[in-house]
Amino acid sequence: MSKCLAASILILVAFFGSSTATHAEETGLFRLTDRAAPVGIGAREPSLATLPDGRIILSWTEEKGAESEVRMAILDGSEWSDARTIHKSSKTYINWADFPSVAVLADGGLAAQWLKLNGEGDYQYDVNIAFSKDEGRSWTEPLVPHDDRSQREHGFVSLIPDQFGGLTALWLDGREYDSQTEGESFENAMHLRAREINSDGTMKPESLLDARACTCCQTSAARTGSGDIVAVYRDRTADEIRDISIVRSTGGDWTQPLTVHDDGWEIAGCPVNGPAVDTMDDKVSVIWFTAAENKPEVYIAFSDDGGAQFDEPLRIDLGTAAGRVDVLQMPDGSALALWVEYVGGGEAIVMCHISRSTGCAAPQALHINRGGGSIGFPRMARGDAGAFVAWTQPTGGADGDTTIRMVEVAVTP
Repeated sequence: MSKCLAASILILVAFFGSSTATHAEETGLFRLTDRAAPVGIGAREPSLATLPDGRIILSWTEEKGAESEVRMAILDGSEWSDARTIHKSSKTYINWADFPSVAVLADGGLAAQWLKLNGEGDYQYDVNIAFSKDEGRSWTEPLVPHDDRSQREHGFVSLIPDQFGGLTALWLDGREYDSQTEGESFENAMHLRAREINSDGTMKPESLLDARACTCCQTSAARTGSGDIVAVYRDRTADEIRDISIVRSTGGDWTQPLTVHDDGWEIAGCPVNGPAVDTMDDKVSVIWFTAAENKPEVYIAFSDDGGAQFDEPLRIDLGTAAGRVDVLQMPDGSALALWVEYVGGGEAIVMCHISRSTGCAAPQALHINRGGGSIGFPRMARGDAGAFVAWTQPTGGADGDTTIRMVEVAVTP
């Protein structure tokens, strides 16, 4: 371990040992202000989106007896809207790593995605997508973007709005998962698929983007200034190399998958740890976790040409990486990176402003979870002064209840 990494860990340990969460706390370059959300008992799996006027959409799940709800609320400054129910059903599939989200459409509408059980097995569910024209007060009947209706896994969805009020949905699809014979190079294949959905809910034909992706890692996608889609995901070769690949939609046609970087992580199982991508104009940032050679690490790579080519990646973790990453592309080519480290017996949420020349010079701890349970996958959205970050927060009770903590992160001079 380098002296820089060791020093960074000592800084984090000192912070964890001397500070607890307060309404507003200083942690170096970042100032945190709590934005207590209107969530109920059992709230978890948050996701965030930013409206054009700067308001923030928080979506999450709540289990109420035999039923589960997908909910959302809007933060305007320091004031929250009422909590609005997107969908409620006994068949809503709840999973800590494969969670609902809301996307903001070009015509002012919203789209939401969640998962619905279609069988009795643990991994038998469909993707559901619904639309709202009144900021989540009412929603259309959900549609299923995949033609396949088999009782297999369909999930890990990314929604990418277009300029016309529609979107492209991207997901992992298990229609062929157990259909191959033993010994085939693509045995137990999980597809990566996409489909354009118009603003009226009509759909264009599906596209098969990769015939064999990693089974249960999050996908991530964004649109560049030229209108192209950049999508990243964890791939899977016949030799069980599970590095990060990228596909792009340029002029309506999808490119062939390309590896972002040859980490060479060979693992005969899914690490449940997907990448994240963000764009601004034609600048692209991709962040990911790898444990090649049993070394857990987090990397970030930058592109200036819409993801066609990337610079050599920068390692940004502190030596005890757990992954669970997110990223925001900044106008000057830098990025805000978010990930989780194992430090002091707990899970630490770490943020860093990444420079392309110096990398992560000043990592800061936003929060540590010392008790039981997990903070899950912290999510991030762009804010006027920096970013908003939300995560599942265990309450520490014997019943394993959770809530959601959300903070506004401002970059201080």
